[in-house]
Amino acid sequence: MRDLGVGSWPRRRLKNGPDRTAITFGDTSFSYADVERRTRRLANALRGAGVSRGDRVAYVGFNHPSLLETFFATAQLGAVWVVVNARLAAEEVAYVLGDSGAGVVVHGPEHDELVRRIAPGLPAVHAWAGVGAPGAASAYEDLIEAAGEDEIDEPVTWDDPALIMYTSGTTGRPKGAVHTHGSLSFQYFSVLVDTDVARDDVALAFAPLFHVAGLNMLAMPTFLKGGRIVLQPQFRPETVLPAIAAERATSMFAVPTMLDLLARHELFPTTDVSSLRNVVVGGSPLPDRTLRAWADRGVPVQQGYGMTEAAPGVFLLPAADAERKHGSAGRPHFWVEGRVVRADGGDVAPGEIGEVIAQGPNVMAGYWEDPEATDAVLAEGWYRTGDLATVDDDGYVYVRDRLKDMYISGGENVYPAEVENALLEVSGVAEAAVVGVPDERWGEVGRAFVVLADDTALAPQDVEAYVRDALADRLARYKIPRHVVVCTELPRTATGKLRKHVLRQRFEEAP
Repeated sequence: MRDLGVGSWPRRRLKNGPDRTAITFGDTSFSYADVERRTRRLANALRGAGVSRGDRVAYVGFNHPSLLETFFATAQLGAVWVVVNARLAAEEVAYVLGDSGAGVVVHGPEHDELVRRIAPGLPAVHAWAGVGAPGAASAYEDLIEAAGEDEIDEPVTWDDPALIMYTSGTTGRPKGAVHTHGSLSFQYFSVLVDTDVARDDVALAFAPLFHVAGLNMLAMPTFLKGGRIVLQPQFRPETVLPAIAAERATSMFAVPTMLDLLARHELFPTTDVSSLRNVVVGGSPLPDRTLRAWADRGVPVQQGYGMTEAAPGVFLLPAADAERKHGSAGRPHFWVEGRVVRADGGDVAPGEIGEVIAQGPNVMAGYWEDPEATDAVLAEGWYRTGDLATVDDDGYVYVRDRLKDMYISGGENVYPAEVENALLEVSGVAEAAVVGVPDERWGEVGRAFVVLADDTALAPQDVEAYVRDALADRLARYKIPRHVVVCTELPRTATGKLRKHVLRQRFEEAP
């Protein structure tokens, strides 16, 4: 197996313009030469802290230049980067750090107090480095400034682990998906082929880089191509929309909730979005109203489908097909083979529901030190996603729902994603989630949780009757939720995915 030398990514970039801006964060910008210098120094500092090939280096924090620097420096040492969800609670962060065996942890300023709480219980972590504002005094900056600039480029192969990214853990403990230098590289290759990343791209990165899509569908392909990454610490519509215009952003990744919030913000109608040419959305089905809102502004939107275990790309719908094949996740990425299969393993007929399975060089090697969980999802090279989908006559895939989210009402399969999309078309409904709950007569019925729009005149006590009446002409009777609950907000992960197990728990506690 030939060596890849992945750790040399920043240095290779210098051949195409060391003075080009690589990263913008607030009022501070870093050229590719800056990134190369800082990364080399950090790699030397990590080596001085005892990090060697195969060791784990963790990062806990929101979007920040140091997140990417830590990734690159870890790769140069042949070590393994563990990126941790910055929104996890202290106990959850401690579990990830302990399970991965991280020996060094870099963390953002928002996590100083969390680190003080968990550090005594993690004796295996022998070094902690806090990050401050760019250029400000901090343990992290001290490491970089005190280190030398010796060239480090540990040879690695396609099969060597490079990244452990833990799943969201919506049920049970999170599992660490292990990605190799090969699986990451082929993910980036697919993006470069399928989304036409250009050297003059300005990628607005507000989706969290501690999740796979923000990192691998946007930031890393842009960096490899030589574009500019504009980092925002967190997603806030009031800062994202002005940044699109001010930075002349050409690309961005978002989950549907983010695109919807941007489209419904008061600044959206007057914001200049004409520079956007490559917007990718994924994580859950894109509501009709959201696609229309961006299409009306002339912004092409590519819908995609993937997961942490696939780094994440499986399917992608080109913007040219967005309206003709609306609702579709598209067809497989360039390097990926994706199928929709019946329980017997055969391919489904057009319109028939089946499970999505995928294989390709971008699929994870397995779950970190969990062979049982790995064997449960990887069989003969195919990853079983647990997602239900159909395929049309042209081979376009339509993801219907999670297998575990589907419920059966009176003998009929109900896919909550379809019902949620219909709910979002009801005037006055801003957000919606549907789960199946037990029912003596029908086995299961739908319970909808809705958040009302700020400007609605609906009274909460009238919502159930109003919604059920509005859906009467849109859905079959068995699909219409039997119960409608008004909420102030819906439980979501950091990427905007609904945490439906929390909603089910609410029902169990107060049926």
